[in-house]
Amino acid sequence: MTGAHQTLALVLFSVFVAVTLAITTWASRKRHGSAEEFYAGGRLFSPMENGFAIAGDYMSAASFLGISGLIALFGYDGLLYSVGFLVAWLVVLFLVAELVRNCGRFTLADVVAARMRERPVRIAAGTSSVTVSVLYLVAQMVGAGSLVALLLGEASGAAQSWTVVGVGALMVIYVSMGGMRATTWIQIVKAVLLMGGAIALTVLVLARFHGDFDQLLRTAAARSGHGSDFLVPGLKYGGSWTARFDFISLGLALVLGTAGLPHILSRFYTVPTARAARRSVVWSIGLIGSFYLMTIVLGFGAAALVGPDAVRGSNAAGNTAVPLLALDLGGGEDSTGGTVLFAIVAAVAFATILAVVAGITLASSASVAHDLYASLRRGGPDGKRGGRQWSEVAVARVAAAGVGVLAIGLGLLARDLNVAFLVGLAFAVAASANLPVLLYSLFWRGFTTRGAVWSVYGGLVPALVLVVLSPVVSGSAASLFPGVDFQYFPLENPGLVSIPLGFLAGWLGTVTSREEPDEAKHAETEVRALTGAGAV
Repeated sequence: MTGAHQTLALVLFSVFVAVTLAITTWASRKRHGSAEEFYAGGRLFSPMENGFAIAGDYMSAASFLGISGLIALFGYDGLLYSVGFLVAWLVVLFLVAELVRNCGRFTLADVVAARMRERPVRIAAGTSSVTVSVLYLVAQMVGAGSLVALLLGEASGAAQSWTVVGVGALMVIYVSMGGMRATTWIQIVKAVLLMGGAIALTVLVLARFHGDFDQLLRTAAARSGHGSDFLVPGLKYGGSWTARFDFISLGLALVLGTAGLPHILSRFYTVPTARAARRSVVWSIGLIGSFYLMTIVLGFGAAALVGPDAVRGSNAAGNTAVPLLALDLGGGEDSTGGTVLFAIVAAVAFATILAVVAGITLASSASVAHDLYASLRRGGPDGKRGGRQWSEVAVARVAAAGVGVLAIGLGLLARDLNVAFLVGLAFAVAASANLPVLLYSLFWRGFTTRGAVWSVYGGLVPALVLVVLSPVVSGSAASLFPGVDFQYFPLENPGLVSIPLGFLAGWLGTVTSREEPDEAKHAETEVRALTGAGAV
């Protein structure tokens, strides 16, 4: 990239960072130190505000950079991510949002522990939530590194690494200083910027083809090098039975994983009522649905105007397709329009990464402090005693730093993988470990503590083990460790195996348990979930 690109993009980066730090400072002055304020922003956000924040939290670097890149490289098969991410919200809307808001307080473990023995359930659910959050954070770090590598050129390996470190440091500042209030407003600002950028690019792509979407598809297919195969299933997931099973596995993970993502579930606690939580999801579906439709245009636009070879040459995983598309739409590399549009898109992508990592870090630090620390050191969380609140919030701030360090290290390790693919792994783990225990707790009268613990670990451990034994980690040139081979599981995404195992383990743990299900607690949970009576 030219010096003009670098300078303008870095200026815009700096402006957004300054704005978000100002928001964080403002929020920190309004915070009173309570756990409810730190974790849930005082539950004062309106459905529209929370809907924008959910959209800002969900539309990550995987969406803006990764999905468009996959469509640009693999055509139709890349659409699975757009469709899967969107359809997943129907599961959230109809099965999870309102019930979770009524039954919980701050985290997923609150819902499950309402009718179980708290200590083992909180430790299991907290461990799973932190694992999912770290995997999701890694994808955002990789997106940040790819963006800066494109901006500063191939000789910028050190700059790419320092960018990952800088993003990690900023997310720790956002969470430790501003809590949920600052995180929410950062996500709202980011959602507005991202929607504005996506709309502008979509209009420019369609204008280039005079509004003829069919011509856009034909041009993309012609330039892809694959002809008509670019527009039909099979380019990425149809070469073998293994690839087809991978397709099914990924689809399951995307559709079911959203309802188990800790940072999404925690957003339902920032509104005052369950009805507001449901209305928040309706708002977010409108925003997210519009955005994913636009990623289809951007992906095929990058294939048609930039070309898969140029996209792959810039970043092998396709993470830089949208910035390159913006450069072309603005008039090319040496044009003023290209420079401005590229810099704006790069800044929006960077804003996307910062906002999402703040939300994920807050959710993971809440799990560490509210679930793990409170269970291990104090016998269970207590949100009503001021001293304990302060202690828990202090631990959450320290946990944010620890999670940030871990995410930075893994982000540097996985920086050559596609960000949408990395998020697919996080979704698989969430669907395997969190969703079964959540659904069983809400809907199965006979569910027991052993069933809950087995359900979490029965999905979490197989998912992680299968990822380690998959082609993602070893056995091929594109693996994390290409020089070794301990690949024994053929699928890249473990969801097809690990999700059923999570449900099976929960059932098996329950039917083999000697513990009698507490009918009274289940009845109380059911009434609370459906009516909101007694909800916090």
